[in-house]
Amino acid sequence: MELDALDLRILDQLQRDASLTNLALAARVHVSPATCLRRTQRLKDGGWIERTVTLLAADRFAPGLSAIVEVVLEPQTVQTLDAFEARASADPAVQQCYRTASGPDFVLFAMVTDMPAWQAFLQRVMTDDLHVRNVRSYFVAKRAKFAPAIPLPVPRR
Repeated sequence: MELDALDLRILDQLQRDASLTNLALAARVHVSPATCLRRTQRLKDGGWIERTVTLLAADRFAPGLSAIVEVVLEPQTVQTLDAFEARASADPAVQQCYRTASGPDFVLFAMVTDMPAWQAFLQRVMTDDLHVRNVRSYFVAKRAKFAPAIPLPVPRR
């Protein structure tokens, strides 16, 4: 399925505010509500919309610890990489998990409530794995920007 200009306008608006009603979304993208509903459903069915979530204001909750974590494995085999990825991705503290190249094998973004929870996370995900060679953690002092929107292509004319 190829995306056209209307699909891209719908996706752009939904990335900004997924709580829009179909009527409001249709008005913003300048189509009828029926057309908007059909197109949005087609985008969901086609896998262009992975899921709809609510982003919470992290600063409104009790302070916790957030960290960016670099992980290097040894040996770097398909089996060790796959096994670590599965374990890290399944851990509730891990919010994002990236397998990377030209540097560490993985970069994780993790959040926990406090330092004892951080130690438990390290034990569960890093220390208990004999293939984790190096872990480097960077604790977040301030989140200056968080933009989960994906840059969309410019529609062809």
